[in-house]
Amino acid sequence: MSSCCLKGFKWDSKPQGRETTVNGLSCYVAGDNPDVAIMVIHDLYGWTFPNIRLLADHYATEVGVTVYVPDLFGGEVLSPDLINNKAEWDKLDLPSFMARNSKPIRGPQAASFAKFLRTSAGHKHLGAIGYCFGGWVAFQLGAGGDCNPSLVDCIVAAHPTFLTEDEIRAVKVPVQIIAPEVDPIFTEELKAFAQAEIPKLGVPFDYQFFPGLEHGFSVRGNRENEAEMRGLSRAMRAAAGWFREWLV
Repeated sequence: MSSCCLKGFKWDSKPQGRETTVNGLSCYVAGDNPDVAIMVIHDLYGWTFPNIRLLADHYATEVGVTVYVPDLFGGEVLSPDLINNKAEWDKLDLPSFMARNSKPIRGPQAASFAKFLRTSAGHKHLGAIGYCFGGWVAFQLGAGGDCNPSLVDCIVAAHPTFLTEDEIRAVKVPVQIIAPEVDPIFTEELKAFAQAEIPKLGVPFDYQFFPGLEHGFSVRGNRENEAEMRGLSRAMRAAAGWFREWLV
């Protein structure tokens, strides 16, 4: 875990969706399409972070789907006030936080949520997009093995954290990666591995590279910075286009 997972900017717009409980999890929901849905998997700031909700609103409108942002941190959230507050970062016990939200705990929870959307909620088509922490979750939902390939129809991973080579190899659905140039977490080695291995898997693959931008830009980018704003807008358009192609 790096400071790049905490820094950034909180956006000022007001989310337009609603809070509810879905499959036993607190959840933010935007849109109202009974057939097509997207899971948005949050970053370290959790399901209440305004930015992640604004992104959910965007995809609900632009793709015309129902969007779910489930709480995958068991009720814990990091305050948006931590953004760019380095003095407060040192007070966080991130190792303990991440132990409570490890892959063996949150992976099956995300899979159960996706299964619920497919069955009880009745969505015929389901996609997933994960930001930072959520990136590995998206890949697991799109994989074989413990996560049935039918859980989701396509995925997007934006500057994923904790992603492994095995998770990259296991993906079995159309996958888009949003990759900033500067990223100590989604390293140059992992970027190269993904670009070399995914085309061998026989699934549609789109690699979106963002020169000059840093880890976290697509969920915590500075709207007052022209380069970051262009990158953020492009990332949103790319993901929306990917979902329109493979879901709708």
